[in-house]
Amino acid sequence: MAGAAAQARAWIGTIVFLLLAPGIVAGLIPWLLTGWTWHDWGSAAWIIVPVAWILIALGMAFLLSAFALFALHQGTPAPVAPTETLVVTGVYRFVRNPMYLAVLAIILGQALLFGSWGVLVYAVIVFAAVFAFVRGYEEPTLTRTYGEQYLEYRSNVPGWWPRFTPWRGTT
Repeated sequence: MAGAAAQARAWIGTIVFLLLAPGIVAGLIPWLLTGWTWHDWGSAAWIIVPVAWILIALGMAFLLSAFALFALHQGTPAPVAPTETLVVTGVYRFVRNPMYLAVLAIILGQALLFGSWGVLVYAVIVFAAVFAFVRGYEEPTLTRTYGEQYLEYRSNVPGWWPRFTPWRGTT
């Protein structure tokens, strides 16, 4: 029963964090900036609108997949309730920061869909903040927590540009 309770807590925590962090960063703030009013791209709409929706859909798919992996490992993506094991399965075999890249894809898709320079600038600000957080907090914390296991993973899986083939390391 303790395992089922831990799993339930992991899923609840993951869903709450999903709504709070990416929900605000990739949903609420772009809405506040644009009112989600579509831009009239005229004759260019046939290419821009599908590209925007593809970015949003792929971002959502990768984000949900990455979040689910944390719950499956009986933790959350939130720094206050992490997993006990290093998550290196699924999308994490291709890139170390799939959640951040997914959120950026969603924001960039909205910048296109709504024709918003403000959302584009916001995406740059989000990337700068996330990059600083990863370098200043996440990577040192993961190195202290998982040691050689994380260092091996980090040396084989890029942080920001996905691999073409999944890493099948010993971790």
